[in-house]
Amino acid sequence: MSKDIKKAFLKKIFKEQKMAHLKINYFSNALLKDCQMDVLLPQKTADSPNWNQDLLTDLPVLYLLHGMSDDNTSWLRNTRLERLIKNTPLAVVLPNADLSWYANTTYDMNYYDEIAIKLPQVVHDLFPQISTKRDKNFIMGSSMGGYGAYKIALSTNNFGYAAALSGAFDPSGSNKILTSFRSNDYWNGVINKRDDFKVSPENLLHLAEQKLSLHEPVPNLYAWCGQQDFLYQDNLNLISNLEQLGINIDAEFTNGKHDWYSWDKFLENILEWLPIEYMPEERLC
Repeated sequence: MSKDIKKAFLKKIFKEQKMAHLKINYFSNALLKDCQMDVLLPQKTADSPNWNQDLLTDLPVLYLLHGMSDDNTSWLRNTRLERLIKNTPLAVVLPNADLSWYANTTYDMNYYDEIAIKLPQVVHDLFPQISTKRDKNFIMGSSMGGYGAYKIALSTNNFGYAAALSGAFDPSGSNKILTSFRSNDYWNGVINKRDDFKVSPENLLHLAEQKLSLHEPVPNLYAWCGQQDFLYQDNLNLISNLEQLGINIDAEFTNGKHDWYSWDKFLENILEWLPIEYMPEERLC
């Protein structure tokens, strides 16, 4: 087989859509410091003929939030994320929120303002092809990130869909396993009004009640939690309380633990749930 024939053969075999992976350092006006994010973007190449101008304009975007022990690279290092979305016109933004619980902390680190408000503005400035429409902006996360996704979606009108995997929905102190990971001083620093959690800006149920009282649109919500997860009961409690308010959640509870194996497995369920043109890879086995 000649080199030209071999090259043409390989090009035909491996022709597929491509994702660009960008590592970005930018300045945060909310935190007054340099920050990092990773971004996945569909890239038009000679080997991705199906990407056209219509598909790559007004592009849906998923903000993907990390948990307590993780950072902006964790979803990329521990899941099939990039491979799963390689045929789908979707941008993914992975910010770094440290151990902030996506809050404006009592020690003057405004991570909520950064992730919920400023970051989408930065993303849209840097990537004008990404949509600003509510129904094309999605947010999800695992554990602390799942809590952050619900918190941001319920406290703003920027996101039409929010999903949580093993969401750490109750940082009030009632879940002793969760709060045992850090000192009491830490929790008092990141959870405002922890001693009066019923009206705390960190209380998801309180945020949902406020949204309903203001007659604002409620985001579509999805939740998965494993029945062997230490956050399982917290998930049941929040879903029950939200349903009593008339808010429906697409919820799944299966065997599973608080681990990347489970989150990687159910990531695809969320991609299928979102209103995007999700195109799974070809699988022959």
